[in-house]
Amino acid sequence: MVEISWYGHACFRFRDKNTVVITDPYSRALGYSLPRVRTDIVTISLPHPHHNSLEGVRGQPKVISGPGEYELQSIFITGIRFPDSKKSELPNTVYVYEFEGLTVCHLGGLRSVPSPSQVEGLGAIGVLLVPVGGGETIGPGEAAEVISLLEPRVVIPMHFRTGVRGEPVLASVDKFLKVMGARAPVPQESLKLTRTSPEGAEETQVVVLAPKGLLE
Repeated sequence: MVEISWYGHACFRFRDKNTVVITDPYSRALGYSLPRVRTDIVTISLPHPHHNSLEGVRGQPKVISGPGEYELQSIFITGIRFPDSKKSELPNTVYVYEFEGLTVCHLGGLRSVPSPSQVEGLGAIGVLLVPVGGGETIGPGEAAEVISLLEPRVVIPMHFRTGVRGEPVLASVDKFLKVMGARAPVPQESLKLTRTSPEGAEETQVVVLAPKGLLE
């Protein structure tokens, strides 16, 4: 089983029985406060303070910040750099995490819709973490295109407006849900998944998580 929690923006925690992974930790200037949790592995998608700040990370984790193949504590992680049609100076790395029986893909600060040939190497994706707020990343419509390419079982939107004081101008998650034709679900505190869950799901399921990193 893998538990997925969202700390806001592009920062998630994945926790299985042995390992804790944190993705894209941010600085407090973003407006969130990253809970100080024990961490074994940190992955960084972008060389930007909203994605690469280690100030709130406890312990001495292994830090991964670019393309490559990594095997750490029974987790396989593949970092892939997609060509960016917007030619940003900040290269983005997409990560695929292979837990026991579950594959999770974190698209980081993806700025354009990849081609079918570019996504072939990702394989079958169980859970897709996709930016939906626009701005420097893809927006609601582009996110829907990416989802149709990858056909994951579960989609978790990220990088959208939550109202914290330091975040960039982003669209709300409601716009993404409208494009997907999905009802606005009640945000969950976390999502626990195994290889076989969610049971009986024939179509892609959209799950919205409540950000744990909101400042009081």
